[in-house]
Amino acid sequence: MKRDTDTAALRVGFAGLGAIGAPMARRILDAGFALQVWNRDPAKSQALVDAGAQRAASPAALARSVDLLCLCVTDGAAVEQLVFGDEGIAHGARAGLVVADHSTIHPADARRLAARFAADCGGAWVDAPVSGGVAGARAGTLSVLAGGAAADIEHIRPVVLSFAAKLTHLGPAGSGQIAKACNQMISFGTAAVLAEALNLAARSGLDVARFPEAIEGGFADSTVLRRCAPAMLSGELIGSTLIALKDMEIALDLGRASLAPMPMIGLLTSLLRLLVSQGHTVGGLSTPIRLYADGPLTPTEQEPSP
Repeated sequence: MKRDTDTAALRVGFAGLGAIGAPMARRILDAGFALQVWNRDPAKSQALVDAGAQRAASPAALARSVDLLCLCVTDGAAVEQLVFGDEGIAHGARAGLVVADHSTIHPADARRLAARFAADCGGAWVDAPVSGGVAGARAGTLSVLAGGAAADIEHIRPVVLSFAAKLTHLGPAGSGQIAKACNQMISFGTAAVLAEALNLAARSGLDVARFPEAIEGGFADSTVLRRCAPAMLSGELIGSTLIALKDMEIALDLGRASLAPMPMIGLLTSLLRLLVSQGHTVGGLSTPIRLYADGPLTPTEQEPSP
């Protein structure tokens, strides 16, 4: 589909103004794009409206008045409801509308939704999940992993680069979501081993508070270390373990479908299920520390030698 390359007048919509979506939308607005927003809870859009965005009455109304519509919601069911539910985007979409879905959903759902949106609405779909968390959204340094037609990827690029440092086209619809699943495997796997290492350091009498800083700059350094170690040490966790589990379940399902052995992620997913069953629903990446400590991670007092 041929697209107008003049992005100065590109009208952008954003639906889903949660912890990551809201700062993404703010960066779009700050970059000078005309922005309209919608959120199930209108109060979450007020700060953006105060900053100059327009509030749409419904997802359908939002779709009627924009050229590019960005989504960032919890899961595949939420995306489907937002697009095809009552007063959903499909009810206001016109031919040529591009939807960029920044949610993390199953690749099969992304392909199915893309095909249905094209057939029902004549629009284009880009699955474009993000990596970098809330901090990355606020700083404009997210990585965006995209699947879809090359022309549609280029159409959204100027808007995406207002909140991201990198946008990579990885193939047809669903490819972005496959890449995000692999990304999550690396991130959550690293976090699980980090929790295990910090617990070992603490139980072995190390000044564990100094350990993360000591290994920064070496081979064990990572964004996961820098962002998760402080939370694991303090015991003050944020984020959703349920979303973490959802992401790992997607990865496992991809492994089953492709006959890819995934013993490490299988174990990690089982541990996340265990933690959720025990009530540890808050923690996100840092949740595995709850296998070893219910609060701050401090050195375990050693038993006196006989």
